Amino acid sequence: MAKIVVLDGYTENPGDLSWKPLEELGELTVYDRTSYVESPVIAQRIGEADIVVTNKTPISKETIDKCPGIKLIAMLATGYNVVDYKYAREKGIPVANVPTYGTASVSQYSIALLLEICHHIGHHSDSVKKGDWAANVDWCYWDYPLIELEGKTIGIVGFGRIGQKEGRIAKALGMNVIAYDLFESESGRAIAEYVSLEKLYERADVITLHCNLTEENTRMINKSSIAKMKDGVILINNARGQLIDEQDVADALNSGKIGAAGLDVVYTEPIRSDNPLLSAKNCIITPHISWAPKESRQRIMDCTYSNIKAFLNGTPENVVNP
Repeated sequence: MAKIVVLDGYTENPGDLSWKPLEELGELTVYDRTSYVESPVIAQRIGEADIVVTNKTPISKETIDKCPGIKLIAMLATGYNVVDYKYAREKGIPVANVPTYGTASVSQYSIALLLEICHHIGHHSDSVKKGDWAANVDWCYWDYPLIELEGKTIGIVGFGRIGQKEGRIAKALGMNVIAYDLFESESGRAIAEYVSLEKLYERADVITLHCNLTEENTRMINKSSIAKMKDGVILINNARGQLIDEQDVADALNSGKIGAAGLDVVYTEPIRSDNPLLSAKNCIITPHISWAPKESRQRIMDCTYSNIKAFLNGTPENVVNP
């Protein structure tokens, strides 16, 4: 019977899902948390396991060498940058990810960040509960400018499954949709006008990021690209924190060049206390939860089960390092 170790299962399953399907595939050990940085405890907990399941706990070359029994590394996520997947390939260890679980939840959350910026619903609810409305001389009030989205242009950088889902929602809100992607598609053209990245920066009232992180696009939102954008542009990022230069975005928020930002990801997570975005004007930051509705996490669990079962059957699926 295969030995399966889950290194950091809590964020995937804080108690509202079941590990039972994985128990049916082998001898299962689940740790809520192990380490998010390189540590000897990672190899200690893997021990003689055949299958390692991880979300954000890193699996380095050193860990792989210390654990020669590893036959499969299964990600509880789409991203797999925490694994030295190239070295794993050299050692004949497939790394399997979960490619499509978050389309609905991540696109919905991106729009939720945008709508919160437009209306500041949380703030105004808190204000009412503090007594501000009861004490107000007028029959209504608002503490921030309110924004109507109909007729405005949203520019979506990265127009795959999530970007296109967001594009359909934006069109339903009456927005004009433009998009940039390295690979244009007919399904994308049915939703948006494809434009160059330069044109997207120039035309968009709202810019949202849904692209994969690469060496080429790391810190793509920086002083230079921001200068090309409209004054008062709204920036939404719930893709990867490394896509933006945080100091440059903070400076642009404080100057008003960027009117507001809604961010669910930052460069270093958990966020550092000295992150310049924490004190920037008109900046909403949430703790990387776009992916986390129960429905979405159940899809992760289901796909992880399928990935492990397929590997045990000799037909690996969703392998990112073939």
